[in-house]
Amino acid sequence: MSALKQYLDLYSEHHDILDAHSAEAINSRRCEAFQKLSEMTLPKAGSENYENCDPEGLLAPDYGLNIAKLDIDVNPAASFHCDVPRLSSAPFMVINDTFSCSSESLSRLPEGVEAGSIRQLADENPDLFNQYYGNAASLDNPFVALDTLLVQDGFYLRVRKGVKVEKPLQLVNILQNGMPLMAVRRMLIIIEENAEAKLLVCDHTQNPDIDFLSLETIEIFVKENGEFDLYNLEESTAKTHRISSLYLDQEKYSRVVIDGMTLYNGVTRNEYFCNLNGEEADLRLLGMGIEDESRSVSTYSHISHHVPRCKSDELFKFSVDDSARASFTGRIYVAEGAIKTEAYQSNRNLVGSDTARMESKPELEIYNDDVKCSHGSAIGQLDPMEMFYMRTRGLDEATARLLLKQAFMSDIIDGVRIEGLRDRLHNLVERRFAGASSACASCAGCGMKE
Repeated sequence: MSALKQYLDLYSEHHDILDAHSAEAINSRRCEAFQKLSEMTLPKAGSENYENCDPEGLLAPDYGLNIAKLDIDVNPAASFHCDVPRLSSAPFMVINDTFSCSSESLSRLPEGVEAGSIRQLADENPDLFNQYYGNAASLDNPFVALDTLLVQDGFYLRVRKGVKVEKPLQLVNILQNGMPLMAVRRMLIIIEENAEAKLLVCDHTQNPDIDFLSLETIEIFVKENGEFDLYNLEESTAKTHRISSLYLDQEKYSRVVIDGMTLYNGVTRNEYFCNLNGEEADLRLLGMGIEDESRSVSTYSHISHHVPRCKSDELFKFSVDDSARASFTGRIYVAEGAIKTEAYQSNRNLVGSDTARMESKPELEIYNDDVKCSHGSAIGQLDPMEMFYMRTRGLDEATARLLLKQAFMSDIIDGVRIEGLRDRLHNLVERRFAGASSACASCAGCGMKE
C-alpha cells in the first residue's frame, strides 16, 4: 500500500470528524485535494529535486492524527524558555496542530495587527481567508495537497496597511504526545501595503522517545512596499520528521528576509517557492543545517523572477558529520522580459567525515540577456592552513575546529535583523558544535540571560 493511500482512506472514512473540528472554508478545499492526491504517486527517493528525500519513507509510518481534537497534556514551559530580548514577551503557540494563546498575547498586539487561529479566521472572515488561502501554495505539490486534505487549524498573521510592528512577534510550535503523532499545520501571513513586521518561529519537541511528523504549509503575501522577516529555528529530536513547504508572493518594492536554521532534528525536508511578482521586489533567502549522527536535511528552493528589476540573494550552508546526510537543490528562474534582474545563489558546505554525505545542485534558468545572475557551490573540509594557524596560537585541535565551524556559519546568523536573536544564535550554534544535547529549549538556564 502506498503511503498516500492510508491518508486517502482516513479521509474517506472520517471526513465528517475532520470537518466537525475545523471551519467550512477550510473544509471546502478538501475535495479538490483528495482528487489531486488520488491521481498522484509520490516522487521516488533520489529522483530529481528529491536527491536526499524519501517522501514515501517520510509518510509511510502509521502516525496517529488527533482529528477529534482530544485533549493532550502539554506543558509549554517544559520545552520553551526563550530569553531573546526585545521580542514580544507573550508568544503565540501551536500545540501539535492546534493554535493556543493567552489573552495576554492578544492584548499585547499593536493596533492594526491581527494574529490567531487560522480556523477562527476562516469562520469569522471567510472573504479574507478565501482571498489568500491556497492562492500561493500549489496542490500539484503532494505535501501541500496532503496538508490541505487533513489540516484543521494553524496560525495566521495580518498586518494592516501602513502599520509598522516595532517588536518582533514569536510563534512556538510544540510537539508532544504519548504515542506517534502527525501534526498537520497551516500558516497564513499577510503583510499589507507599507506594513512591516518580523516573526520568529521556533519548533520544539517535548518527548524525545516518540516518533513525530510535522507537516506544514506556509503562505506569505507581502504587498506593495511591505517589509517582512521570517526566522525559523528548528530544535526537535532525532525521532522528529518535518516537512515544510513555504510559498512567498511579493509585490513591487517589497522587501523580505527568510532565514531557516536547523540546529537539532531527525529528518527534515524544507521547500521554498518564492515568486517576485512586482518590480523592485527584494528577497534575501538564507538557511543553515548542522547535521551529525544519522540526522538528515533536504532543502529545495525555487525563486522565480517574473518581472523586471527585482533582486534575490540566496545563501545556504550545511555542516555534515558522522553518517549524516544533507542536500541542496536550488533553481533561479528569470522569465522572458524580466530585464535588469539581479539574482545570486550560493551553497557552501563542510563535510567532516568519510561517511557523511552532501549533495548540491544549483541551477539557473534564464530567458533574457539583460541580467546579473550567478550561482555556485562548494563542498569541502576545514581549511588545514587555518587549522595550522590557530594551533600555532596555542589552541588545541578541538577548540580550533569549534571556532572555525562557528565562523563558517556566521554570515547566515548575521543575516538576522533582530539584534537580540542574532546574539543568541551565535551562542546556540557554539553550544551545538560543542556537542550540547539541546540548545534553545534550555537557554534560560545556560547563563545567556541578559
